[in-house]
Amino acid sequence: MGRDVVQVRGHVPLAPEAVWSVVRDSCGAWHPLVATIREERGSQGAKVRAFTVTGEDTLYREQQTYFSDSDRALGYTHLQGIRDCEAYDARITVSPAEAGGSVVSWTATIRAPASRLGAICDGTRAVFEAGIASLSTVSAREPTLADQPVPTPVETLIFDDLPRLALSVTADLGDDRLCLFLHGIGGGRTNWLPQVQAVGRTIRAAALDLRGYGESSLGDHQSTVDDYCADILRVAEKLGARRLVLVGLSYGSWIATSFAMRYPQMLAGLVLSGGCTGMSEAGPDEREAFRVSREVPLNAGQVPADFAPAVVKVLAGPAASEDTRQKLFDSMAAIPAATYRDALVCFTNPLERFDFSKLAMPVLMMTGEHDRLAPPQEIRGVAGRIWDTAPCPDVRFEVIQGAGHVCNVEKPDQYNSHLLDFLSRLR
Repeated sequence: MGRDVVQVRGHVPLAPEAVWSVVRDSCGAWHPLVATIREERGSQGAKVRAFTVTGEDTLYREQQTYFSDSDRALGYTHLQGIRDCEAYDARITVSPAEAGGSVVSWTATIRAPASRLGAICDGTRAVFEAGIASLSTVSAREPTLADQPVPTPVETLIFDDLPRLALSVTADLGDDRLCLFLHGIGGGRTNWLPQVQAVGRTIRAAALDLRGYGESSLGDHQSTVDDYCADILRVAEKLGARRLVLVGLSYGSWIATSFAMRYPQMLAGLVLSGGCTGMSEAGPDEREAFRVSREVPLNAGQVPADFAPAVVKVLAGPAASEDTRQKLFDSMAAIPAATYRDALVCFTNPLERFDFSKLAMPVLMMTGEHDRLAPPQEIRGVAGRIWDTAPCPDVRFEVIQGAGHVCNVEKPDQYNSHLLDFLSRLR
């Protein structure tokens, strides 16, 4: 079995935004060799294009594996059509050219028998060159802006069997799915209200107060990530949900990914904001230093309300409004000292290093442009690792412009737009 890489780069005189507005539609008929094309869906909801080319009867099928409006990048894998092709993974990116216009890079990694590899590579190169050349003459497409949904009513549910769990929940829509939101270490379920209200029209949504936060109570022992996973299972059972979409922010993203490691078959989708791996890839000394530094004020008798102003300075983006800063302050100030200490100990004692090959569900990763704790470069790297490792990757990565760490609170409309688009195609 042979392996080769085909890479074609070309200059297009149009602005990157104009070129990307065409390329981002993987099921659009913009390529000059395409005769017919239609959109299908994979088993987990991934976008699949089924097309024929001029002069052939062969039906080709390719599945989208990576997408990022922020980076103007799209990846796909071959499913059907190329004779004797063992594997074919491609990626197209659009970036600004130094002299103006755009640079389009189109790359494919191909595995096939040595007797066929050269012909497949030659055909691929011709397809890429023709496609890039045609982009010089296409017309930019206006972005389609989804209407913001009417906020759906939300009620509070309390599960009183210990530990007590509190949720903000939308109405049951009659299926077995639940979109469950998990807040950060300095947050609470109210941080997710704009998302719960937006999502609740299409899928039942709930935001959970983690143990000790808000109206939820701590357990009778130090919390572990397995305890949080048990709480998620309990919520699913109480609400009659057999399939979950977990949406996490920072600490909540780490918990959501931990759940995905244990119960991947339960997840219809995974949305990770402002982090993912937590301290699971840090060494013992780094984890201990993180915990000790944040326990210093607690050991001095302070409560989170006392150091909330300093935390907000780190969390908020440079253009965050006073209203946003107040929301972040209120969330932090409401946390009991015992809860904050409990979460710190849990966070700095991860039980495993994540195995991204277990992520068989679609994944959306988002982070704020000005996030100091989970900067775009770091989260982009994790998204790339999931794309490289997952058995059938379906990964999307987006940067929330202008936002800091708690990007869903600072820029709810941007956040909701990406989230609703992701949810709209899940099975």
